[in-house]
Amino acid sequence: MASLSVALDRSPLRMPSRTLLVIAILAVATGLVSLLALGFGAMVVPPGRVAALLVDAVMTGVDPMSTDALVILQIRLPRLLLGLLVGAALAVSGAIMQGLFRNPLADPGLVGVSSGAALAAAVTIVLGDTLLAPVFGKLPFAVLPVGAFGGGLVTTLALYLIATREGRTSIATMLLAGIALGALTGAFMGFLSFASDDRQLRDLTFWSLGSLGGATWTKVQAVAPLVLPVLLATPFLARGLNALTLGEAEAFHLGVPVQRVKAAAILLVAVAVGASVAAAGVIGFVGIVVPHVLRMAVGANHRLLLPASALLGAALLVAADIVARTVVAPAELPIGTLTAAIGAPFFLWLLLSRHRSAPA
Repeated sequence: MASLSVALDRSPLRMPSRTLLVIAILAVATGLVSLLALGFGAMVVPPGRVAALLVDAVMTGVDPMSTDALVILQIRLPRLLLGLLVGAALAVSGAIMQGLFRNPLADPGLVGVSSGAALAAAVTIVLGDTLLAPVFGKLPFAVLPVGAFGGGLVTTLALYLIATREGRTSIATMLLAGIALGALTGAFMGFLSFASDDRQLRDLTFWSLGSLGGATWTKVQAVAPLVLPVLLATPFLARGLNALTLGEAEAFHLGVPVQRVKAAAILLVAVAVGASVAAAGVIGFVGIVVPHVLRMAVGANHRLLLPASALLGAALLVAADIVARTVVAPAELPIGTLTAAIGAPFFLWLLLSRHRSAPA
């Protein structure tokens, strides 16, 4: 009955007090991590000075020749905003995919965005220098995120067309096709890595490990118009995803437009993850770990799970970035390495716990 009442709730914006409390706690935690990210680094800036700089930047302007102003406003602030956007996008996408597949082990990469974006990036890095450079000249590095975003969307569209028959999308078919397509793109990336020179191989490897090191205001301005509308739209998927936990037939009889919910969910995930991968490279396990931790802590109601995932995902990625740029300073670890080091053991623990709890 509890699941049925959640599924029948038609108001995605009205939240009970417990939900608001959880959101408030996560919002405060995200704010504290953000303040730490702005002040902590090779040059430590006190929190009071950080707050004063931000207020001055909004109200009166800041002297561009001030060292701490340049560090905070031109280096750390765009990096922070990009980390918040990418972390929120990956975590929300994971929550959507787990609701859509009705499986807590589902990942945004299952819809082919990550593999398609990775292949497009490899093509841009390798073939852009060897085949296109003689015709168009050396391609600017800004072409890489554009190619990755386009590759992710094209791959997702291909998977959607493969899995859709007579106006109905088979989630099982999409899962299997996504696995096959991931293996195929991995093979092509292997060929491209073999054909690349040392510089191309370094670029490809660094991009595939994920990093916020290349964050600029231009990247933030390119990613925000794609990710923010997705984050604002996801609460309206909550009722449909709640109903899908009962099964597609049951959701249909509850009045949920199942096919439209599936199509909208896949499109939103493709846009959010495509933009994130294009801007920061491949960052794994955020989409698995964050929504599953929240599901165990606060339940499976997507009215709470989706906004909570956005906040926790943003905070987690920013915290990982703080560690990535300080633990081996002045060098910098790829952030995808850290998230994999944390996420992979958690994933194994999750598999083992599910195996132990399964009936004999």
